[in-house]
Amino acid sequence: MGKLVIGIDYGTDSCRALIVNAESGEEIAVSESYYRRWRNGWYCDPSKNRYRQHPQDYIDSLEEALRGAVSQLPAGAAEDIAALGIDTTGSTPCLTDRSGTPLALLPEYAEDPDAMFILWKDHTSIREAAEINELAHRWNPDFTALSGGIYSSEWFWAKALHALRENESIRKDAYAIIEHCDWMPALLTGRLRPEEVKRSRCAAGHKGMWAEEWGGYPSQEFLSRLDPLFDGFAGHLSNETYTGDIPAGELTQEWAERLGLRKEIKVAVGIIDAHAGAVGAGIKAHTMVKIVGTSTCDIVVTPKEDMKEKFVPGISGQVDGSVIPGYIGLEAGQSAFGDIYAWFKHLLSWTLQGVEAGEALISRILPALNEEASKLTVMENDPVACDWFNGRRTPYADQKLQGGLFGLTLGTTPAQIYKSLVEATAFGSRAIMEHIEKEGIEIAEVIGVGGISLKSPYVMQTLSDVMGVPIKIAATQQAGALGAAIGASVAAGCFDSVQNAQKVLVQKHLTVYYPQDKHRKVYDVLYNRYLKAGIFMQDFR
Repeated sequence: MGKLVIGIDYGTDSCRALIVNAESGEEIAVSESYYRRWRNGWYCDPSKNRYRQHPQDYIDSLEEALRGAVSQLPAGAAEDIAALGIDTTGSTPCLTDRSGTPLALLPEYAEDPDAMFILWKDHTSIREAAEINELAHRWNPDFTALSGGIYSSEWFWAKALHALRENESIRKDAYAIIEHCDWMPALLTGRLRPEEVKRSRCAAGHKGMWAEEWGGYPSQEFLSRLDPLFDGFAGHLSNETYTGDIPAGELTQEWAERLGLRKEIKVAVGIIDAHAGAVGAGIKAHTMVKIVGTSTCDIVVTPKEDMKEKFVPGISGQVDGSVIPGYIGLEAGQSAFGDIYAWFKHLLSWTLQGVEAGEALISRILPALNEEASKLTVMENDPVACDWFNGRRTPYADQKLQGGLFGLTLGTTPAQIYKSLVEATAFGSRAIMEHIEKEGIEIAEVIGVGGISLKSPYVMQTLSDVMGVPIKIAATQQAGALGAAIGASVAAGCFDSVQNAQKVLVQKHLTVYYPQDKHRKVYDVLYNRYLKAGIFMQDFR
């Protein structure tokens, strides 16, 4: 069959394994496994914005998904697998012991949420993020300078510090911190010792305040001034980071046997899922890739010469070598997108939950809302929503902000409210694009990828209308896994660069949504009302 590569994509709810022919670009097999503990709602408390995932879920789903994909290959074809790459959500860090084992895998912490991976959308560390910002802005250098000038509660250091502060019982064994995207390759290659882990440039630069300009991660002096609980932690991280096209090592004998693969298979350095999705969608210079799902990530890559000494404020970082090696990768996004639609569905269906045949009715709510909303005329006096239901990620992260609905009357229908929520998420996307362009970053095209881009024409057409640009839809249904596989193909020597691998492995676009001129002026009016609603919500808190 030629050389094969595997992309492993860890999303919020499941792990997906994709096997790709590195010579033809054909997607050979795909398999998905859902996290059992997560599906049961264990260790999470939405009322407190606490979302934790057990590392055993990651292990179990990896074995199930990968074996499921390999089982679809013809007999003997597994011998042609040259490498595998892994992407994960981020920032999703976990405290580990001296050996690099996540604390939740130790018997005494097996049921302790603070010993588990802290999911990207966990916002329990708002206080810690504020303290990091306050100290960093007085420090020289300002370690947030390449993170948009604002450190987020969604990120590495804030989450780890919150867990250490809140839970005295884990402190005696907490030795280091690891991102999910770094732990998986380390686990599979047996290189788990914290000081020796090959850490992702994407995760370290965008979420961990790592930069070559100041020699790596923040200094120990800074971390200890932040809180003595961080004493010694700087020395437990290597200040060298790696791009996702570099080998982290080879499968250990144990993991080769557990996964039914050859021991010689190379494992690429891990990357963040949004960055992998951008690569799998075909990102290139001056392209914005919108990964549209429960939240959004907006990824742009730009040549180094275009950036010069420019620092873009209010985004989730600009990192040399993230996304595509040799370029500056910029990240932005929205803390809630599809999650807002899911919230409204649950709001409408609460009386059906637990009722016989209720689930079948609940599953019909969003399709019905999409259909009815698409029939509505767009008018200047329509209800307007603010999309900060899970805080604001970009521009200028602030997880204390909240969403809102404006302009409701006793005649407002569910479809009108849903329409305003969809438009709010589109307005948030427009605000991000305008912010980046205002800072002098060229965006020549927009590519949409992710579940919503494939499943909801109404949402994507609204997004195109509001942003005022055509949006190409990536054909692959597994952009993240494909991006991870592209990194693996370069790590295995199948290609000499990510760009050349993309030429063979990236699929053509499925469709293109074009902005409708008839809506432009009305959406300009509604967008201005959205901006005013945001000002109100900032004053309201």
